Amino acid sequence: MTMTATLLIELLTEELPPKALEKLAASFADTITDELKKLQFVASNVQSHVFASPRRLAVQIPAVAAIQPEQHSVRRGPAVASGMKDGQPTPALAGFARSCGVEVSQLSTVHDGKQDVYAYESTKAGESLSAVLSGIVASALKKLPAPKLMRWGDLDVQFVRPVHGLVMLHGEQIVAGEVLGLQSGNVTRGHRFLSAGEVTIPSADAYPRTLAEEGKVIASFLARRELVRQRLSHAAAKLNATIAAPDALFDEVTGLVEWPVVLEAGFEAEFLNVPQECLILTMQQNQKYFPLLDSNGKLMNRFLLVSNLETDDPRFIIGGNERVLRARLSDAKFFYEQDQKHRLDSRLPRLEHVVYHNKIGNQLERITRLTSIASAIAAKLGADSSLAGRAAYLAKADLVSDMVGEFPELQGIMGRYYARLDGEDEVVADAIEGHYHPRFAGDSLPQGAIATAVALADKLETIVGIWGIGLIPTGDKDPFALRRAALGVLRMVLEQPLDLKALISDAAAAFPAGLLSATVVDEVYAFCLERLKNYLANDYKGDEIDAVLALAPTQLNEVAAILAAVAQFKALPEAATLAAANKRVKNILKKTEGDIAAVKPALFAEDAERALFDAVETLAPAVDAKFAAHDFSGALTQLASLRAPVDAFFDGVMVMADDLAVRGNRIALLARLAALFNRVADISLLAE
Repeated sequence: MTMTATLLIELLTEELPPKALEKLAASFADTITDELKKLQFVASNVQSHVFASPRRLAVQIPAVAAIQPEQHSVRRGPAVASGMKDGQPTPALAGFARSCGVEVSQLSTVHDGKQDVYAYESTKAGESLSAVLSGIVASALKKLPAPKLMRWGDLDVQFVRPVHGLVMLHGEQIVAGEVLGLQSGNVTRGHRFLSAGEVTIPSADAYPRTLAEEGKVIASFLARRELVRQRLSHAAAKLNATIAAPDALFDEVTGLVEWPVVLEAGFEAEFLNVPQECLILTMQQNQKYFPLLDSNGKLMNRFLLVSNLETDDPRFIIGGNERVLRARLSDAKFFYEQDQKHRLDSRLPRLEHVVYHNKIGNQLERITRLTSIASAIAAKLGADSSLAGRAAYLAKADLVSDMVGEFPELQGIMGRYYARLDGEDEVVADAIEGHYHPRFAGDSLPQGAIATAVALADKLETIVGIWGIGLIPTGDKDPFALRRAALGVLRMVLEQPLDLKALISDAAAAFPAGLLSATVVDEVYAFCLERLKNYLANDYKGDEIDAVLALAPTQLNEVAAILAAVAQFKALPEAATLAAANKRVKNILKKTEGDIAAVKPALFAEDAERALFDAVETLAPAVDAKFAAHDFSGALTQLASLRAPVDAFFDGVMVMADDLAVRGNRIALLARLAALFNRVADISLLAE
């Protein structure tokens, strides 16, 4: 049996991009592991171990064979039935044998799933791991998701960062090979400052332990991130504080350090007079620090940092970081104080010089549209149109403030602060910040009718305007984030008594006549329904969603109730039969040309069609009443009583009668039935 052992591959580099480190390492490990599986050096269910630090990408794969198993191949040729003629090989069979380098007599026969065919079977000795590993690694490096590559020295090779070492170990044995101009070995380097320098890896299994003990490097990205979290949490708990940091910051800091050491530092309390969002952002974004909040959610003038150096006296590290942060916070304080010298409304003329899009004007022109749209939406929500108009009028004014110029992420947030300082109504101030919500999947919705009106106006104006000038999302390209804006609109409209199509129409009407395409309202509405279908797919079944959206609803706040009613109807024993009948009716009506007249009972020739007509006419008022009362489940449940007359009709009545008048009348009856069937949803789309 072929010997197996753990395989280790490590690439020693200059400092890799921290935000991309985890993705680079996963790609590196997955590509190598998948290729080894494909070549049968490892079992198909083997799990590799990924390692990634600022200066290395590595993968450890257990139970890798030193030699590939024998490779058995079967090359199929002509069919046995047609391969011989009068006892002699046909030209096709003779040619196949020659191409295989054998006589016809040396061919075997196999079944290809349809028939017996001639085949050439051969067995080839497996290749050694050393013969293929360098090529596998080189291929994996080319497939890394790295948009920018670089060259170094006088080498004609490229990688994300300069590469200084290559380790390829199979058990304790070095796998000879060359990648990126480097010969493989078993020597790497530890921490740039804390280790003695070169570290010899005695075996592939000893890799993480040896690096930690001799190199002061925690090679596992996941283990290092967990250690960072634990140490930060412990330090915050000692201060009775909580950490204000997104997961992305933990990942980025993990990608910056090999031996994490958590330190506590601070800054002058006077900086707390600056809005805490500004301070938190500059600590997180510029310095990669971890801000601390007290029990009331207020920012403290203490913070945590993760150092890549371990020292008996960290005062110099702490002091250096405090000096750098002090300069950053001083800038933020200066911007905040300068901004307060000008009211928000006085900044609006400057928006004339901020281009929104060259085909649809500048931000000042956009403000005019937003004010109009937001006022109209507020009226529909029963809210104060003047407050909504004022909030929309000021919504983009902070874009030309010094603070937002330095930190674009604070748009809206600073507008709220400045509006409060200007004495604007609190609802207006909150709407200025809230109108950007929801900013991403799972983000909170704007609170209150005024903020909702402005948020809807902002997103609808964007979608309609950009779509209307022909910049439609295609494939994975959506430079104006129209899909995200549409999802935000849908999440708000699903909770409000608003007509989506009317909102889109109002947004389009705010633009100058002739600027947008004539079909923009219908196209944007269809686009939103498609996004809604994707959004609902997380919680509802596809056929139920299709049945509801097939009627192109515009009052989306009713969709959840309708979907629940459809699911309840689908569970009825009569549902499958009625759905099939409705599908049959739709197919008949689809083939009908011209207008369909009203039903004329005098033309009924069969008891079954008269019975169906009476059932439909009796049931329609009840269904309409329940629909009007938003009792969608009740409206659908009523349809169950139609099963018997519908079955009787299709069993005993020929719809396509020779008498054209009778045929037209029966088609009219089916049209009446379809209208009742589809009052709530298109039940023909429900799966059986």
